[in-house]
Amino acid sequence: MKFNKHIYFILIALIAQFSFAQQKTIEIKDSGAFGDIDEENFPGASILTRSDQGQVHIYHDGVDMFCDKAIFYGKEDFIEAYGNVNMKQGDTINLTSTYVEYSGKTQLAFASGDVVLTDPQSTITSDTLYFNRAKQESYYKSGGKVVRDSSGTITSRIGRYYMNQKKYRFVDNVKLVNPDYVLKTKTLDYYSDNGHAYMYGPSTIVGDSSKIYSERGFYDTTNDIGHFVRKSRIDYDNRVIEGDSLYFDRNKNFASATNNIKVTDTINSSIIKGHYAEVYRAKDSVYITKRALAITIQEKDSIYMHADTLMVTGKPENRITRAYYNAKVYKSDISAKSDSIHVDHKTGLTQLINLKRFNKGDAFSAARKPILWNEDNQMTGDTIHIKSNPETEKIDSLIVFYNAFLISKDTISDDGYNQISGKRLIALFDDENEIKQVDILKNAESINYSRNDKQELIGIEKSKSADIIIFFEDKEVVELRKLLQFEGKLYTEEELPKNARKLRGFDWRDDERPQSVDDLFKDDPPLKLPKIKGLEPYKADEEFFGEALIGRVQKADTEAKSKNLNKKDDKPKASRTIPKKFLKKRSSPTKKEIAIEKKLKKEEAKD
Repeated sequence: MKFNKHIYFILIALIAQFSFAQQKTIEIKDSGAFGDIDEENFPGASILTRSDQGQVHIYHDGVDMFCDKAIFYGKEDFIEAYGNVNMKQGDTINLTSTYVEYSGKTQLAFASGDVVLTDPQSTITSDTLYFNRAKQESYYKSGGKVVRDSSGTITSRIGRYYMNQKKYRFVDNVKLVNPDYVLKTKTLDYYSDNGHAYMYGPSTIVGDSSKIYSERGFYDTTNDIGHFVRKSRIDYDNRVIEGDSLYFDRNKNFASATNNIKVTDTINSSIIKGHYAEVYRAKDSVYITKRALAITIQEKDSIYMHADTLMVTGKPENRITRAYYNAKVYKSDISAKSDSIHVDHKTGLTQLINLKRFNKGDAFSAARKPILWNEDNQMTGDTIHIKSNPETEKIDSLIVFYNAFLISKDTISDDGYNQISGKRLIALFDDENEIKQVDILKNAESINYSRNDKQELIGIEKSKSADIIIFFEDKEVVELRKLLQFEGKLYTEEELPKNARKLRGFDWRDDERPQSVDDLFKDDPPLKLPKIKGLEPYKADEEFFGEALIGRVQKADTEAKSKNLNKKDDKPKASRTIPKKFLKKRSSPTKKEIAIEKKLKKEEAKD
């Protein structure tokens, strides 16, 4: 049955005003739509259909909605909109879909079919979407996508948009796709006004040259910087960076780490540890301090290097390692110590250096002089070079420049030392990294405790010569040659006073020798790590279908049931799209519901 459309709209408006004078209700604007009723299929409803003049126009409390067809239940203040639906809230929210149902009592809209929600900064698309106007929140649970110009697109199974806060919360299978990287996580809080993203749970950010993993992190999608604090790591070309707290700047190709850091070089099989590090990808360099430790992994025996500061620079094929201030090296068969150490991995040359500012000739300077221990031998000098084979990782030779001094303790006596000094020392090693020959060049001096096969002291030889050559077998001296300008004598213990048994420059420093990896740190001051402030822990929000919304829904259902507005086989309209788990079943109504029901019955009795 059809009516004159103008009279029809007047009747609808009067009924709505009479029935719901205490609250703002849904209004049907006169847009030229055709009106009809169908009590058999839509009892108590008005059916509105667009005309040539335009779509059906619906209005409620600041929201305009347009559609091709609407079914309006005036007494329930509920509307169903079909076909090319467009809901507008001022100039901030615009929603389009093929279907929308909306309750003026609950202020909850449910949209389905090609849903698109747009605000000035982003666009949400989904198959279905809830929109709670009272709290200005939208929600999808069957998969959706958010598009933002500057940060790309975000997809997830569940999504929630807090419009007043400009905040999104994405849950399950979250994926942010940007032209420069792809971010995946379990849960993501994203703020559309500034592009800040907070990740919770296992997360990855993968770009062309880096991969980040973290279980709690922050990423600024506008400025491309991030902070990661739980089980975090950055895979950076041929390096893996791990630490309690990581910072990342994509624009500068820069990363830093704090506390319990581990940087792994996957090409050169080396590891650097410490408690503060900086990595510059463009320069291919690593700077690390606070108990810095470099580990070169070898097949049988790794090499450990410690210093106040370590710096590794250069591409893998031209890599340089520098150790500054109180540098030490430990390996099972060799140890070393100097002010600074320089390692060229391409040539296999390691330099133990005494910086000039410490070289003053006093006791402190002597303590800083480079020193190397091999088996029972101690070698010192102004500078020490160790030449290794980069392929076999075995030592070829060792050179001590200026003031070379070789000491080994006599095996029997408590205070006897075999000593050789000269201007320069050259040591050659065999395949087992054991010394096979030592050459002392220029101004060579020596003190040697000579013993027979029974280890009985024959005498103490003290001599001078231009050069000395020593040959070793099985770690024992088998021959000692003194070349040119030889001058010396074999003394008995009684003939040679104790104060004459040490050469000029003698300094036995066995107490400084690292005997283990832990010994590398024994001179370090107590370490106090900074407390990582970190990121705020995950906070679960109130359910989208919270108490306030469910309260309004149940109130609307109660009113509808009290007025017998629904058929026996028809579910209450206000709650029919609400997931069942949020609609609490109670054996008896609440006091509030009883009061509402009594009030409605009194109003009906008056009518």
